[in-house]
This record gives sequence, C-alpha cells and structure tokens, in this order.
Amino acid sequence: MQIQTPTRISWPSGHLTATLDDTPTAQALGKALPLVSTARTWGEEVYFDTGVSVSRETGAREVVDPGTVAFWTDGDALALPYGPTPISQGDECRLAGPCNVLGRVDGDPRLLATVRDGDPIRVEPADD
Repeated sequence: MQIQTPTRISWPSGHLTATLDDTPTAQALGKALPLVSTARTWGEEVYFDTGVSVSRETGAREVVDPGTVAFWTDGDALALPYGPTPISQGDECRLAGPCNVLGRVDGDPRLLATVRDGDPIRVEPADD
C-alpha cells in the first residue's frame, strides 16, 4: 500500500494542501519539514529552494500536469506548476528539466497564481 502524506503550503495571500506519495524524495523532504523559503515564479510555476539534496529518480519527468508537486534535483527546489512556463509548447506544464514527481496539489492549482515572486513560503505537515 502506498503511504500518502498531506502537506500544507502557505504564503501571505493563501495556502493549499498537497498529497505526497511515498517516494525517496518525499521522505527526504518530509524530514526537512517545516521549511520556510522564498518563492520564485517562472511563467505559471512557483518554485523555491528546500535545502534538501536528492538524486533524480527513475520516472523523473519534464512535462507534467498542472498541480503536480515536483522536485527539481538540479536546484534542490520544489516546483509547483499550474500552467505554461516560458519553455512550454502550447498549454503544457514544462519544467526547467526532469523533476522527481512527488504528488499532487489538492483542489485548484490555480491558487498558486496568487504567489508573488519573493513571497515567503512555508511547507509543513498538514494537520489531520
């Protein structure tokens, strides 16, 4: 059975929860929680440094669905795409490079559009 971990991501103008699958990257991230970082935006993607360093997993992907919780191993960053990025072709969510897929945002990923570049962003276990 796959263990899933509810995680809360918050910033000054909003918050959402995400469900992370039981992957090596999600486990490493979980050990680092709670974490506070500075949000960066890149097209319709929010990303931020985690201070967690992991290897690229088999199954890492560059094109993902909106609302995918991804980990960019080249930048030790969580990547939260909700629409096209500057390198997307059409409406796809194309990440900066292959990323480990950790899970999905619960609800509408377009809430991420309220994150501003430079916002403080916090990731912590969600309350049950």
